[in-house]
Amino acid sequence: MNLRNWTMIGITFATLATHSPALQAQEADAKLQAFFKQYLEEHFRQQPTDATGLGDHRFDGLLEDVSAAARARWLELDRATLSRLAQEVDFAKLTRDGQIDFEIFQHELQTGIWLTENTHPFEEDPRTYGAYINDSVYQLLVQSTLPKETNIAHCLERMWRIPGVIAIARQTLTHPPKPILETAILQNRGAISFFETEIFQSAGETPQLDKLKAAAAPIAADLKSYQQFLEGDLMARATGEWRLGREKFSRKLDLVLDAGVTADEVLADAEAEFARVQRDLYVIARQLWSQYFPPKPLPPDDPAGRRETITKVIDAVDQEHGKPEELVGDARATVENIKKFIREHDVLRLPEPDRCQVIEMPEFRRGNSAAYMDNAPPLDAEAASFYAVSPPPSDWDAKRVESFLEEYNHHMLQILTIHEAYPGHYVQLAYAAGVPSLIRKVYQSGAYVEGWAVYGEQNMLDMGYGSGDLRLRLMQLKFYLRAVANAILDHKMHCDNLTDEEAMKMLVEDCFQSEGEARLKIIRAKQSSTQLSTYFVGRMGHYRLRQKTERELGEEFSIGRYHEAVVSCGSVPLKYLPELVQRRLSQPR
Repeated sequence: MNLRNWTMIGITFATLATHSPALQAQEADAKLQAFFKQYLEEHFRQQPTDATGLGDHRFDGLLEDVSAAARARWLELDRATLSRLAQEVDFAKLTRDGQIDFEIFQHELQTGIWLTENTHPFEEDPRTYGAYINDSVYQLLVQSTLPKETNIAHCLERMWRIPGVIAIARQTLTHPPKPILETAILQNRGAISFFETEIFQSAGETPQLDKLKAAAAPIAADLKSYQQFLEGDLMARATGEWRLGREKFSRKLDLVLDAGVTADEVLADAEAEFARVQRDLYVIARQLWSQYFPPKPLPPDDPAGRRETITKVIDAVDQEHGKPEELVGDARATVENIKKFIREHDVLRLPEPDRCQVIEMPEFRRGNSAAYMDNAPPLDAEAASFYAVSPPPSDWDAKRVESFLEEYNHHMLQILTIHEAYPGHYVQLAYAAGVPSLIRKVYQSGAYVEGWAVYGEQNMLDMGYGSGDLRLRLMQLKFYLRAVANAILDHKMHCDNLTDEEAMKMLVEDCFQSEGEARLKIIRAKQSSTQLSTYFVGRMGHYRLRQKTERELGEEFSIGRYHEAVVSCGSVPLKYLPELVQRRLSQPR
């Protein structure tokens, strides 16, 4: 065969390789990622605090224009991008991972458009502006990995734009629902404190301190005037309706959870699970009764007697708590024991290095929860994560403080740490930040994220954490009952006109929550529609997949390997999890 023939064969092989299905799929995937990057670039230019929150620091010196005209451009970008997506990216040519990314991106655009058209946070929710007033500066000081001097310079650039945000808030807010406005008022007090004192503590020693003080003083003054507006003029017209109504609630739940279940199916599932968890609580409480109430006989085994047994035992366990000033330190102390157990029992491999810090929750972020996980931005691999714990506010009376400490006693605090940090949110989101797909780094399924954390609470105890301490199991069941009740409360308050009194009765008498905790949950239900359902729906999705996979694999099932397969997928909608986990389990650990 002469050289010319060999050359022709080489060209033919090269042509075949270029047009092979595998290479075409890779090219299609690359086109999708390039399309998404182009969208993200414009989105970040329009909404720079989103870029900062995700860890892209090119826009840190900018702050959103939140005027109506600017927000119309945000909506137009999403509509135009959604229209172009199917035209410019061939779904059929993508790899399966690429198709999942395509669908996630498409669904996020659709959800954002629906929320903009059907909810009106800039007009009805004054809390919305807090992200631009407080978080835009706070994130730069505590999470950006750029040099401190650069971060403070960016803070100064943003700070001179904050009065413009406050002015637009005054002009735009119309008739907010009163419960939402009340929380905004509390948070704005925290914002005033931030710009008066906390910003300087966050900045630390710096030659830019004088500039920072000069910039912060007028903002604090502006916020005090804004506080008068919130408490006066706006409160006088706080007549808005916080209930979504059945139709909007059902559609929003379908979009936000993207879990393949309807609102009515979630409610029916939650009500069945509610009864089961109550039975388990009674079994545990009955075993603990003699430890706390010797030699009193158990109350009668009827509905009233079972409720009395559970309530009294929970109340007794609740007394085993620390002091207000020790709450953050106590939470920090739980971390090492939990991490040690995870390693010794191969729950999964923990992220290395560990960049999670336990901190006291900043006052301006306090609202309706005792703790949160502020994970490192997924696009800034070197950034820290913060497990923030909220001590009882200084203006609470002694009775309210005691109730709070009882709710978060020594045993419940361990469950909270499992949920928020190890192996819950911190660990899962640290894994998610390592996925190669930019789309999966940026978008997170709330049902996946919250469901993983709730699943972990029971799983840790099932694997032996706490050495069979029934007090710990009692608190885990109580905490889980709260997640189940969240879904019921979410649905019934927005769809069935459940009253505050009826909700309080359910939470206190049937969920064994303190009055203070129940009151905060009712407030939260009014201002976070569908979010409360993510915990239960996500937990059931994770739990059922675990049971199915374990049954199918039998003796070959490895819990650590399984958990790593789950968290290595990214925070994807639950409907994709079975196929992704199955594929990951077919590969080496």
